[in-house]
Amino acid sequence: MARSSLSHIATATALLASGLAAAQTLPAVTVTGKAAEAAPSLTGFSEPPAKLPMQALSLSAERLDDLGINQLAGITKLDASVSDAYNPVGYWSQLKIRGFDLDNRFNLRRDGLPISGETALSLANKSGIEILKGSSGIQAGTSSPAGLVNFVVKRPLADDATTLTVGAIQGGTVEASVDHSQRLGAQREFGLRVNLAAAHLEPTLRNSQGHSNTVAVATDWRVSASTLIEAEVEFNHQAQPSQQAFSLLGNTLPDAKRIDPNLNLNNQPWSQPVVFDNTHASLRVQQKLAGDWRAQASLGLQRLRTDDRLAYAFGCTAADGTYYASSFCPDGSYDLYDFRSEHEHRDTTALDLSASGPLQLAGLRHDLTVGGLTSRFKSRSQGQAYNGVGTGNIDGSAVTPADPTLAYANTNRDERSNELYLRDHVALSADTSAWLGLRHTRLHRRSVGTDGSEPTNYSQGVTTPWLAVSHAIAADWLLYASWGQGIESQVAPNLPMYINHGQALPALKSRQTEVGLKTGTQRVEGALTVFDIRRPASQDIALPGFAACGDVDSCERRIDGDERHRGLEASADLKWQGGGVFASATWLHARREGSSDASTNGRKPPNVPQSAVKAQVRQDLLPGLQAQLGLRYEGRRYATPDNSVSVPAWTVADAGLRYLQGAGNQTWIWRAAIDNLANRRAWRESPWQYEHSYLYPLAPRTFRASLEIKL
Repeated sequence: MARSSLSHIATATALLASGLAAAQTLPAVTVTGKAAEAAPSLTGFSEPPAKLPMQALSLSAERLDDLGINQLAGITKLDASVSDAYNPVGYWSQLKIRGFDLDNRFNLRRDGLPISGETALSLANKSGIEILKGSSGIQAGTSSPAGLVNFVVKRPLADDATTLTVGAIQGGTVEASVDHSQRLGAQREFGLRVNLAAAHLEPTLRNSQGHSNTVAVATDWRVSASTLIEAEVEFNHQAQPSQQAFSLLGNTLPDAKRIDPNLNLNNQPWSQPVVFDNTHASLRVQQKLAGDWRAQASLGLQRLRTDDRLAYAFGCTAADGTYYASSFCPDGSYDLYDFRSEHEHRDTTALDLSASGPLQLAGLRHDLTVGGLTSRFKSRSQGQAYNGVGTGNIDGSAVTPADPTLAYANTNRDERSNELYLRDHVALSADTSAWLGLRHTRLHRRSVGTDGSEPTNYSQGVTTPWLAVSHAIAADWLLYASWGQGIESQVAPNLPMYINHGQALPALKSRQTEVGLKTGTQRVEGALTVFDIRRPASQDIALPGFAACGDVDSCERRIDGDERHRGLEASADLKWQGGGVFASATWLHARREGSSDASTNGRKPPNVPQSAVKAQVRQDLLPGLQAQLGLRYEGRRYATPDNSVSVPAWTVADAGLRYLQGAGNQTWIWRAAIDNLANRRAWRESPWQYEHSYLYPLAPRTFRASLEIKL
């Protein structure tokens, strides 16, 4: 790791630690807009996050609004452990936590129930986003390691309220929303909350104009003091051309200062928008039982419809005949494809039944939760277009003809998952607790090409344990250690070159150890965490007699060593009279280990910053007027798996003002901000997908403003 990166992280960690200590002596303050506690549906325990032996972060809607965050990818501004995984404008969001890509099929939750993230997920009717960092096996049958993300749906409030919001973003984006909550009935036992939002999307990125809208209705019925029934439905629509990435020029990283960040290479006359139509619905019943026990039943439905389209740049053939599969040509040219996969359907249905409450066993108090989750996923597609239409260039001047012929098969998928889980919090003494999580999963997966080719069909049973011990070393200070497992399930591609084609690999069982120190009061929340994650790596291995994979029966997909990520995290949310700071820092040592190919051992994964520091500072200047300053630093990363091309670190500053104005019985909140204040040019991320290197630039300096009226 570069010495400069280490000094960044050391300085940030020292400042956060000193801030935590100093904050303990600050005078009491009245805190407004505090992020909600993490919901039990995410962590699985009823204790507040500061008392849990894990890292759980809750980001309130107010905090997101202050930063102009209206999609999941925006939370990379806030937490140093969260970074971009592949986040073009106009497409769905993909994240990394602790250096691992979250799997959009398995690592996202909506009010605790599994959903697919392969769509544009609206935040218009969300009260917050929750992030669980660490081994996800405690809460998910199968998922990539390092964490889960949960969307918390807005529910009817105790008091009637209406909020109107209008906003504008440089380039031409205009947005408006209504949030209305009301209680009805003689005893106000019925609740209704309606969220409406619409936007004309016209960012500074050229050729990306579109629109979006959301309609959401949530209701509840307080049947009695013991029974609560909640139901909600949400409809989303977004249509917007997505952003085509840049790439390496041969083996060279192009100079980001010479690239126009507003240039969208998806600019052909035939380029069409990516269209997302989503329906979400849920029904939840909560029932108080005898002896402080509670039962809960939750049913969730998700129906996604997608038209995925792109003028797709991939590889090139140079004038001398050299083919560049993982980059553009050195002269900036590339092969251009007309990609279309329309009428994609992804349907998820999930039912969770659980009961929780206290139990006295062997003289110890247990807070126990037992339950089961069954989920079904179905994906249906038609044939797709992936047709070469000519040559493009990074100056965006090339024009090619369209070819929408559906000449290639797509893939239909089905999955069933049945899970039984148990969580237990045992009070060993007044200051010491033991924690247990155990989940057993039976899954069945099958897939087949839309033309009937390449069928796979397999079943697996897996169990993922999680253990932790916590000790209160002082008032409001908690020391803990935890160990847990996560599971991923893969199948060897059903292609002739694999001798194990279509067969399931042994379950990929990741293991994480974590030690942390936490504090949480009205004035300060903070943590210092050390973690070590080992994830089995699958690899294509050429068989004896073959120089490389490619011929029939020349290759085997097998487990081959590990991806090991070790790191240090520090975070602090400090509040003082008239202001505060929300900051975090991460240092990550991510390496490949134990491979049979010794040349890969010690390599760092692509698109993983080796260090990061992120901070949001707020301070009142005048009555009602608050200044806000944001700072984001991400360290060096690599653009290729062989670590031959590195991407420099970058730092971005944001600034804004927030003015709170009383107008009779109304409250008006004015917001104005500039993102990327210095108009910094750099490569924001360098994702590696489909054996190809992609590059996305930082968005240029952008002005935004909004008005929120609370009636």
